[in-house]
Amino acid sequence: MQTEVVLCLGGNKGDREKLLSQAIASLGQYFELIRVSFVYETEAWGGVAKGKFLNQLAVIYTSRPALQVLEIIQRIEAELGRTREEPWGDRTMDIDILFYGEEIIDTENLKVPHPFIAERRFVLVPLMELFPERKHPISGKTSAQMLMECKDRSEVNLYPPNS
Repeated sequence: MQTEVVLCLGGNKGDREKLLSQAIASLGQYFELIRVSFVYETEAWGGVAKGKFLNQLAVIYTSRPALQVLEIIQRIEAELGRTREEPWGDRTMDIDILFYGEEIIDTENLKVPHPFIAERRFVLVPLMELFPERKHPISGKTSAQMLMECKDRSEVNLYPPNS
């Protein structure tokens, strides 16, 4: 059985555009890539990272269990130069599982839906683009409702500008 998985990709170190496109290409080698959002340039979130990020959502189908998906995306991050020095710090590539179907997963290594979806504008803007009516499996709120209620006021702009 295929599960629809929504991933958030982003990075602020190195050639951001190239790394994002390499990450999407790598995902396509392991999973059925269904669609991607536009690319957005966003302010750093969490108060640690310094440079602006490029972020994008990817929707995949997979029959792999969630923890195996996590292992694969962490391998892709590492191949693209990701190191884990400090939480929310600068990075070449970060890939988070936002949704794994409608499942709720709460383990030490994986929490799905991602616990910060409703607090991050850089996630909600592209989520609104792809799934405005999708309901969060815990809160029951749509992407549109979460974006309206989000207290994060950081800038999320289409990239490249003028696109």
